[in-house]
Amino acid sequence: MSGNSLSSKLYQSACEIIPGGVNSPVRAFRNVDSSPFFVRAAKGCRLWDVDGNELIDYVGTWGPAILGHAPIPVIEAVSEAAKRGVSFGTPNPFEIEIARLIVDWVPSVEKIRMVNSGTEATMSAIRLARGFTGRDKVIKFEGCYHGHVDSLLVAAGSGALTHGEPDSAGVPHAFATQTITLPFNDPERVEQAFAAGGDDIAAVILEPIPANAGLFFPRDGYLEFLRDITARHGSLLIFDEVMTGFRVAKGGAQELYGVMPDLTAMGKVIGGGLPVGAFGGRADIMDQLAPDGPVYQAGTLSGNPLAMAAGLAQLHEMEKQRGWQRLEEIGTMFESGVREAMAQAGCDYTFHRVGSMFCLFFSGEEVFNLDDAKAAAQGGAFKAFFHHCLKSGVFLAPSPYETGFLCMAHAEEDIARTIGVIGEALAASRR
Repeated sequence: MSGNSLSSKLYQSACEIIPGGVNSPVRAFRNVDSSPFFVRAAKGCRLWDVDGNELIDYVGTWGPAILGHAPIPVIEAVSEAAKRGVSFGTPNPFEIEIARLIVDWVPSVEKIRMVNSGTEATMSAIRLARGFTGRDKVIKFEGCYHGHVDSLLVAAGSGALTHGEPDSAGVPHAFATQTITLPFNDPERVEQAFAAGGDDIAAVILEPIPANAGLFFPRDGYLEFLRDITARHGSLLIFDEVMTGFRVAKGGAQELYGVMPDLTAMGKVIGGGLPVGAFGGRADIMDQLAPDGPVYQAGTLSGNPLAMAAGLAQLHEMEKQRGWQRLEEIGTMFESGVREAMAQAGCDYTFHRVGSMFCLFFSGEEVFNLDDAKAAAQGGAFKAFFHHCLKSGVFLAPSPYETGFLCMAHAEEDIARTIGVIGEALAASRR
C-alpha cells in the first residue's frame, strides 16, 4: 500500500490513538508485512476502500456475512427495529423468536441465552459447565480458538498464532493450570488425561471443525469418541460453533457429523453482522443459570433488539433461499476451480473446504492438527500469494492461519474471476 494513500494516512492516525492502529490484532496485516486498507462501503461480495479500490471479498467480516454485505432483508429489519428503539434493558419479543428458531434448528439445544460476542459465549459456557459439574479443569485442543478468555487463551489459534503469542501476557499462571491442552485428533492423549484426573474435568471444549488455525477436520469417529468419553466420566462436551454454526449447515457442524454436545457456543451468522453471541444446550444444565440457578451471567446489551432483528432476518432469508444447498454448489464450483489452478501452476498444496468455508495450505502434506498447520505455513509463499491477489482485486484473509468464506452473493462470474487471479498468484508465488 502506498504511503500516500488515504488508507495509509488513516492507519498512521489510528496508530496514534489505538494500540497497533486496529481494534483486533489480525486486522493489522503484520503477518503479510503490510498495513491495512480502510473500507468505505461494502455490498454483496464486494468491498470498496477509501482510495476507491474495488475488491471481491472472501473474508466476509470473518464469517457473519453469509448472505453477503448489506443484504436488503437485514438492512430493512434493522431499520424498522431501530425506529422503535435501539436498546431497552428489558426483554423484547425478538429474543423469544430467535431463541425458538435456534431451538428448533439445533437438536442439542433445549434452552439458550443470548450474549454479545463469541468470547462471552464460550466464557459463559465454561463457567456453566464448572458450576453444573462442581469441577474446575477443562480440556481444550491446540489450534482451537475460543475467544480471548483468560483460561482458554492457551495454545490458541487465530490472531494469537499469527503474532506468535499463543500464550498471552496478562493471563495468570493459576488460570492456565486449570486448562489441559491436547493435540487435536489424538484420542490416546484424551484417554490419558481422563485416566489421570477424569473426576476433576468439568468439560471438553473444541471447535468440531477447527477453523482458526487454517481449516482442518476431525478424523472419522473422533467426535463420537469425545462424546462417549465425556459421558462416561460425567464431563460435559462443549462445541464452539461460533464459526461453523448456521454456516456449514442449518444445524451447524453437529448436524453434519450427527454428534450432540451438551452445550454449544454460537455467534457470527446469528447476528447478521451485528455484535452477538449465544450459548445453549440441555435444559437441566441451562437451568443452573441465574436467576433460576447459582451460576451468574449477565449483560446489559444481551438480546439487543437490533442484533436480534438482524439475525432473524438473515436466518429466515437463508432458509427461504435454500441457502445451505446453494452455498454447497458455490463451494463445489470454487473448490474445483482452485484445484484446477493448483494443478496448472504445478503446486503440490493442500486445499480444504466444507460448505462455504475454505483454506489453502502451502504444503502438500496432510493437515489434521495445529502442528501440521504450522508446518504448512512456513516460508514466504503465502505473503507473495496474498499480495498478488489483493493487487488484483481479490481480498483473502491476511494470515495463513485463517479460514476463507464464500457467501450467497458470490456469482459465477465472481468465482471465475477469482480463480483466474488465484492461478496467477500461485504461479507468481513460486518464482
